[in-house]
Formats: sequence, structure tokens, C-alpha cells
Amino acid sequence: MSAKLEQLIERGMQLLTRIEAILPQPLTAPDWNAGIAWRYRKRSSGHGTLEPVKHVADISLDDLKEIEPQKEKIQRNTLQFVQGHPANNVLLTGARGTGKSSLIKACLNAYAKQGLRLIEVDKADLVDLPDIIDVVAGRPEKFMVFCDDLSFEEGEPGYKALKSILDGSVAASTPNVLIYATSNRRHLLPEYMKENLTYTHTEDGEVHPGEVVEEKISLSERFGLWVSFYPFSQEEYLHITATWLEHFGVKQDAIEAARPQALVWALERGSRSGRVAYQFARDYAGRHHA
Repeated sequence: MSAKLEQLIERGMQLLTRIEAILPQPLTAPDWNAGIAWRYRKRSSGHGTLEPVKHVADISLDDLKEIEPQKEKIQRNTLQFVQGHPANNVLLTGARGTGKSSLIKACLNAYAKQGLRLIEVDKADLVDLPDIIDVVAGRPEKFMVFCDDLSFEEGEPGYKALKSILDGSVAASTPNVLIYATSNRRHLLPEYMKENLTYTHTEDGEVHPGEVVEEKISLSERFGLWVSFYPFSQEEYLHITATWLEHFGVKQDAIEAARPQALVWALERGSRSGRVAYQFARDYAGRHHA
């Protein structure tokens, strides 16, 4: 009986070990010396990890042109944050390819030596934001939690999690964490024509949004700083193109000669964005071995 009992106990321990391996584990702190940026990843087992980004995009604030007002606001807010002064969570919205994400990465590079760090979190993983914040809460660094291309459909769980973290949770806000999010939607949720019917009018002519509209506005309002980006004009697009061509080592006379090709490139893509300008510059410099 003793040998059988020991065998049964051993098999039970093996089973417990296997079960523990597939159960979600508390998020553990990574090696904070491994980099300046991390990605939060959740494995199929449900385990969340913070993985260092080995190659952070090499982009500086000077590389970004024709968005000076937006750059000034984001840079000022980030500097306040890094220096330990009050600063706001930030929502960058507007036209695609105008530098929203690049501006955040450029700020990271600009202030990394002063202790700024970035954690990128996908929309699907926003429900784990409280765990991420708990891990970094006691650190001396300042962390931007970066949510790129953020938008929600009705009923997605990440919506309420983000809303609670921004403003409304029982827990106090953590002074070394801010949320920086980019989106093509100002209110982060789809908006429908029928929702205009929920607006009400008072006798003196005031217009008040209905409950559905109020709910959709409530999330974006929790970001203290809104920064809007707009489509570029032709001249702005050409200026950005010239800047990137110069960055890739194209000579000035060749940059002037490339203007018609840059316009055709934009026409074919239906956009005069900064992203399109960058893509043209890479193609042109590569073809001409700049």
C-alpha cells in the first residue's frame, strides 16, 4: 500500500504541475535594462509578458515636418511628464499617415535618456492594463502606455478597461504612467446617422446629445489632451518628401527633379500623407542608389 500511495502522490504532483503551467500567471517585471520600449504580449496559454523591443524606430522630432503645432503640444506634455510635473493622457486623432505614431516614437527617442520608457499594448489586451500598471508603479522611470490605431466596436471589453484606467477607477492614478493613443476616430467608436435623432432641443434653442452619443464621447473626453492631425496640402507633401530624400542622401538637384515623380506617386495612392512621402523617398533613393 505504501508504494502505491507514493506512486499516486507522485502522479498527483505531476498533474498539478501541468495544470499550473497552463493557468494564467501574474505578470512579472522584465529586465528593465534590456531596452527603452516593450510590447505586451499574451500567449495562447493566457500568460502575459513584457517583451523588449530590440530595434526601436530611429526617428527624431526634427524628422517630422509640417506638424509643428501638434509637435509642440505633444513635446511639451511629454517633457512635463518626464520632469515630474503634471501632464495629461493624450489622444492623437485625424488623417492617416500624418505622423501620429511617429511623433510618439520620436518623443521616446528624445527623452529616453531622461527616463522615458514606452510599453505598446494592443487593443485586445487593454483588459490587462491594471496588471501592467501594477508592475511599473514603483519604478523610477516614466512610462508611456502606447495604444496605436485605437478604435472600438460596440461591447468590446477593452473599452471599459481603458475608460476605467483613464478616469473613474477607485484606484488613484499612477504618477509615472500616461496613456498615449492614436486613432482615426475622434471618439474611438463608430458613429451612425441614426444617433443624430437622439439629440434633444430645449425651448431656447440649445441642443443636447442623447445618451448614446454621450456614452461615445465620454471615453475620448477622459484624455486630457486632444491633438488633431489634418491632410497635407501639395506643397506640404512635397516639403516632407524633400526632407526624407535628403535624409536618404539624395542631392539637392535630384530632389528638385524628383518633385513630379513624387506627385505621381501620391496620385497613384490617393493620398499626400507623410507615410506616402516616406515610401516614395525610400523607393527613389533605392532606385538611384543614394
